[in-house]
Amino acid sequence: MARCCFYAVGTLSLLLLVTSVTLLVARVFQKAVDQTIEKNIVLKNGSETFDSWKKPPLPVYSQFYFFNVTNPEEILRGEIPRLEEVGPYTYREIRDKAEIQFGDNGTTISAVSNKAYVFVRDQSVGDARTDLIRTVNIPAVTAMEWAHQGFIQMLIQALLKAYQQNFFVTHTVHDLLWGYKDELLALIHPFRPDVSPYFGLYYGRNGTNDGDYVFLTGEDNYLNFSKIVEWNGKTSLDWWATDKCNMINGTDGDSFHPLITKDETLYVFPSDFCRSLYITFSNFESVQGLPAFRFKVPEEILANTSDNAGFCVPTGKCLGSGVLNVSVCKSGAPIILSFPHFYQADEKFVSAIEGMHPNKEYHETFVDINPLTGIILRAAKRFQVNVYVQKLDGFIETGDVRTMVFPVMYVNESVLIDKETASRLKSVVNTTLIVTNIPYIVMALGVFFGFIFTWLACRGQGSMDEGTADERAPLIRT
Repeated sequence: MARCCFYAVGTLSLLLLVTSVTLLVARVFQKAVDQTIEKNIVLKNGSETFDSWKKPPLPVYSQFYFFNVTNPEEILRGEIPRLEEVGPYTYREIRDKAEIQFGDNGTTISAVSNKAYVFVRDQSVGDARTDLIRTVNIPAVTAMEWAHQGFIQMLIQALLKAYQQNFFVTHTVHDLLWGYKDELLALIHPFRPDVSPYFGLYYGRNGTNDGDYVFLTGEDNYLNFSKIVEWNGKTSLDWWATDKCNMINGTDGDSFHPLITKDETLYVFPSDFCRSLYITFSNFESVQGLPAFRFKVPEEILANTSDNAGFCVPTGKCLGSGVLNVSVCKSGAPIILSFPHFYQADEKFVSAIEGMHPNKEYHETFVDINPLTGIILRAAKRFQVNVYVQKLDGFIETGDVRTMVFPVMYVNESVLIDKETASRLKSVVNTTLIVTNIPYIVMALGVFFGFIFTWLACRGQGSMDEGTADERAPLIRT
């Protein structure tokens, strides 16, 4: 009986070890988990994934920081601008997808992405409706650019003089963001109906959407989950100089496909940036106890390289690394985008303005993604709106201003998973962790029984060595 037990333990140990190695090599449980996730994370009507995509549960906040001009007269005399950062002015974003229609084969879905902004006073430095900011008169500078390019130059010059338009203006934060009726634009509007008489950095973007999207549902391939295939009826842009630069790549940044690896390059298309971007793995993070991969926008995105030459418009006219001229998609307004405080930009942009202090912690754009589900756990989208200013002949309003990229404001659009959602996600992650670790549990049992087998073998050997008293007695007794 003891001998049978001895061999049974040895056989069981060997079987468990062989089975565990086989399961690990074949990745049986990992493949089962992957297939389950791939099947469930698809945009299907009535599913939890669809509901979260339609109405994201995580709170999104936009913090606006303005650069107040403190030496306007000196700037017009050719001196360096001195700017003072004022903010944040915080707004809660309310997002949802609407006008949803599924494609015939279930692989595509069309929708619009609505956004509304609600001011959060207790997270702001002041009242957006009363706090005043002095900044560049963007409508006037834009009109000067139009005239410089041959658009009714004499009319614009006359209007600027008649209505005493200055190079700098003072408005409330609310008006600068959401819009005010501008005298100059109102007079130009009858001659150019496509020009709105209202101006605001976010004018027309509160309670509206940025156009019609067609997304992939992920039904055919999990890697295609929520990828954009069409925006406003187009499969590519037409603003830039090359087909590659005009490509619409990736998702809208609200979601990503599951089963992400750190070797991936993830693409996003933020329409307010007028181009597609990509993000790369930076480091491992933990958010609310959940594992995350941090992806960030690399420095080469806005670098002055041959890969980005197609974004230089007019062709060959590149301002330098760290900035993007988006005037082609902003009705000709000389708007230049960058990261806050010219983070990752050429030093010439930083040194041209007094008050710029680029800092990775506060100015870097990143997203922390749970690699198993593709769910965003924490993110910060940060970019700065600037205006290209220069002295223009025929416009005394520009004085002797230096040619420069002039900061107006920057926004920090952030999201952080709440504890309740994180708790639900933890249960999913922990369950999959247990399932995928079954081979290791089997291996541990094999090792355990191996130890027992070894102990029994040693014990049995010891018994044979000692023997009984009669066995130890000499064969011939004298």
